[in-house]
Amino acid sequence: MGVKIAVVGGGSTYTPELVEGITVRGDRLPVDELVLLDPDPDRVEVVGGLARRMLNRLEWPGRLILTPNTDAALDGADFVVVQLRVGGQATRFVDETLPLRFGTIGQETTGAGGFAKALRTVPVVLDIAERAAKRAAPGHWIVDFTNPVGIVSQALLDDGHRAIGLCNVAIGFQRRFAERFGVPPERVELEHVGLNHLTWERAVRIDGVDRLPELLETDGQELADDVGMPLELILALRAIPSYYLRYYYMFDSVLADQRSQGHGTRAEEVIEIETRLLEMYRDPHLTEKPALLANRGGAFYSEAAAALIASLHDGAGDIQVVNIRNGGCLPDLAPDAVVEIPARVDREGAHPLPLAPLEPLMLGLVQQMKAYEELAVAAARSGDRNIALKALLANPLIRNWEVARPLLDELLAANVAHLPRFATV
Repeated sequence: MGVKIAVVGGGSTYTPELVEGITVRGDRLPVDELVLLDPDPDRVEVVGGLARRMLNRLEWPGRLILTPNTDAALDGADFVVVQLRVGGQATRFVDETLPLRFGTIGQETTGAGGFAKALRTVPVVLDIAERAAKRAAPGHWIVDFTNPVGIVSQALLDDGHRAIGLCNVAIGFQRRFAERFGVPPERVELEHVGLNHLTWERAVRIDGVDRLPELLETDGQELADDVGMPLELILALRAIPSYYLRYYYMFDSVLADQRSQGHGTRAEEVIEIETRLLEMYRDPHLTEKPALLANRGGAFYSEAAAALIASLHDGAGDIQVVNIRNGGCLPDLAPDAVVEIPARVDREGAHPLPLAPLEPLMLGLVQQMKAYEELAVAAARSGDRNIALKALLANPLIRNWEVARPLLDELLAANVAHLPRFATV
């Protein structure tokens, strides 16, 4: 019997990536029904139109369904992929600009902007998960690609859902290093540790041999440039930090750049790219994803998502980097804390691999961020302003009462249409 996959946010311009990833794994992942769920009928028709042409070109034997009906999409689903954005790019623009007025970084998944996104997103995803619990297939999986992934995954798991969070940072590094050493990606194993968007590569093993020291020596400057940090810092860490760590390690310079005259936001850039993509998707002669999609962000998302779903289905037992409960693998964090680490994936789920403790510099930041994430989940669930204020005070990019208090007022006011819990407290 085949598989049903429901994609929540199927009108996303990412969807052709996912469609491609699913179809190339037909031998491992026999999908009978792919449902694209989206509240915007026009958008899902455009995106779904390209998806249908892609599938027809590949002579895919399954059934593609486009619908705004959540219950119909979830009925009998084996996998529920969540890739939604509450409020669209308009709320992202606020996330990236409002914090700057309070002397802190504006970004959609970290800091104050990431917090606002968590408040908007967690209740929506939990509602979808509850509906899936009643309507989806027994033992279904929720695969979350919706940011902030770590916070959303923590909320899902705390509520008892069978969920795994997914980010494309690790697979991006894996593919890069595979190309660098001229080997297939599956031969590259990363010791990727931390929290979502707060991670380091502590080892890059090829056939079991750690090539990170060599990489730092030969490619250090290129790696430093790519993650936006000085080579001296990378060498001091003896690890490759994700790009997002520049918001913490390079706070002043990033803030100054964001505040500089003429600095555009990523939201504005993405809006322009999405407008162009949707125009391309309308072309009835287009039957494959356009090259421009690579500029949208989320590189290798389709590979990561489809690989995870395929291994959960066929029990391959391969190692993938995912957001799951720690389970004691990072010994200085609580077992139920959601972390982003390598895990072996089979039909029963993702099983974290043993890891050495985090060194003090990493541990201090991770523990502080984990405290913030737990408070963010609690605030999003409850609509409690005091908990929300504590979350901002715990966030390393804020940490200041004189900033947090007025900033929270502005965040709540700017997002009032998407925060009904706060409106009723």
